[in-house]
Amino acid sequence: MNPALLVGLGGVFGALARYLLGERADAHSGDTLAVNLLGSFLLGALVAAPVGAPLLQFLGTGFCGAFTTFSSFAFETVRLAETGEPGRAFGNAAANLVGTLLAVGLGALLVSVV
Repeated sequence: MNPALLVGLGGVFGALARYLLGERADAHSGDTLAVNLLGSFLLGALVAAPVGAPLLQFLGTGFCGAFTTFSSFAFETVRLAETGEPGRAFGNAAANLVGTLLAVGLGALLVSVV
């Protein structure tokens, strides 16, 4: 199958999953952090797993790329800083950055030991 089509189809499912998760959570529930951690974990596991390029394109680039949301994380962090909550802004930035890096590593580690 065409790689662009695989990425596009995966992106549709990732975007829908992100939207549906966001609809079930309120703005202060940490849904952006949750999807970024989950998507990073999945991507780490996929990259470490012996999967073929088509599955990596569909799930990794497509689904995870659309499911995770750097722009929402950035917006929420700036909004916290602008509304006089610099400590929460820093905490949000740190949690997203450190958390997603750890999640990628954990996903890859779990796949490599299994």
